[in-house]
Amino acid sequence: MISAFRNTWKVPELRDRILFTLALIVIVRLGVHVTLPGVDSTVIDAWMSDVAKNADAAAGGGIGALLGIFSGGALQQAGVFALGIMPYISASIMIQLLTAVVPKLARLSREDNGRQKITQYTRFITIVIAFVQGYFIAQSLKHPETMPYMQGIDKTILRLGHGLVAEPTVIWTAVTVITLVSGTLLLMWIADQMTERGIGNGTSVIITVNIIASLPGALVKTWQFFIQDPNADTFRAIMMLVMIVMLLVVIAGTIAITQAQRRIAIQYAKRVVGRKQFGGQTQYLPLKVNYAGVMPIIFASAVLTLPTLLLKNMFPTAAWSQWLVVNIGSGGWHYAIAAFMIFFFSYFWVAMMFQPAQISEDLKRNGGYIPGVRPGKPTADFLEFTMTRLTFAGAIFLTLIFLLPNLVGAVVGLSADSPILHFFGGTSLLILVGVVLDVMRQVETHLLQRHYDGFLRKGKLKGRYDRLAQTGNTASGSALIYIWAVIGIFIVIGVTHWLMSK
Repeated sequence: MISAFRNTWKVPELRDRILFTLALIVIVRLGVHVTLPGVDSTVIDAWMSDVAKNADAAAGGGIGALLGIFSGGALQQAGVFALGIMPYISASIMIQLLTAVVPKLARLSREDNGRQKITQYTRFITIVIAFVQGYFIAQSLKHPETMPYMQGIDKTILRLGHGLVAEPTVIWTAVTVITLVSGTLLLMWIADQMTERGIGNGTSVIITVNIIASLPGALVKTWQFFIQDPNADTFRAIMMLVMIVMLLVVIAGTIAITQAQRRIAIQYAKRVVGRKQFGGQTQYLPLKVNYAGVMPIIFASAVLTLPTLLLKNMFPTAAWSQWLVVNIGSGGWHYAIAAFMIFFFSYFWVAMMFQPAQISEDLKRNGGYIPGVRPGKPTADFLEFTMTRLTFAGAIFLTLIFLLPNLVGAVVGLSADSPILHFFGGTSLLILVGVVLDVMRQVETHLLQRHYDGFLRKGKLKGRYDRLAQTGNTASGSALIYIWAVIGIFIVIGVTHWLMSK
């Protein structure tokens, strides 16, 4: 494996893609810390200091915890990337649902240039969703104590004697909404560039980077709660060791399920063309147990986010609205609804991406068949039945991973929404492991194409090697130099400002 990492710098194209991806990651993290215009950053700094003193600070429910993790802290810091990439994910869900029920969109998705039009529709819907969510966030910043991811800031405001927004005028609201929408569009563009010219799926990489950025804080809170807390005892120390073991077990289980696949034997009939004989060999069709990957959890989180924002801003005083916000945002109802959505999206993703009828037709056209199964519709039915059973196992695994923090928190004594638990076996860990494996598969494919050893000495990482999404050319060397030079200037300015403020 060490030699594989060393070989990545021997391939010029792969090296340029990695440097380009790292540059975009730095830009994403810099944007998180740029506060929105008109927002008093001193209030946020004071509130963050108060939160840091509490090892198990309330995360604001399941929705608040996920929003904070997926935005990489931009929501809590009122940054220009506060909306993150979630509006684009929500728009993608809507388009995929419409594609499944609207025949015109279904036909369009199968055409050569249809995917480009669907991508345009997705971006237009993203802008609409970003405007709606941006307006709600702007309104919430006027009363930050109502936001689930800023609990306790009202005490900080009372202590400081001034609010988060100095002048909450209509002009400020308009500027804030436009800034938030622009930040989402910039992230969407960065994700596209990362997918085409970098390594990995841009949307997933951005979410993963935001998760990794929250990891040091979670580790500090873990140490404070289990070791430095005045109420810490031997039981807590033992439970910390148990959680570390559980972390390793969950990582190993996630890798095993992500790599697991059912190999369907495909036999090709012999054909004689001229003096050459083709076919007659046996190949395998791999069907993954967790075909949908981490997308069902991301989809479920995105769908649960919108209703809470709508209800809190449209019906803030209604009793029924407050009941729905509390139960959808956290608690038993939240986990029950999320578990159901994860199951639904697991099957929905497979139904959208896995086409057994098309596979059966391709096999029949190329003279291939599954031993013991007749070609045509019986083959399609066999593949659909097999994939349904595999998807059930994958959906069970995703649901258990999602519910694991709640179960562990009840034993350890932590809130189920604590940021500590999300890094010891939960959604964050699943996304992190899944995206890292996907990036490693793409890097390994580049290495194998140039006759270098991959990350494994025997065999290669299991996965879909045929889906390399880098369709664009790599960034030129001069462009990379300019990008890193600009990033260096911003870093120097930021460090200088931080030193002068001390």
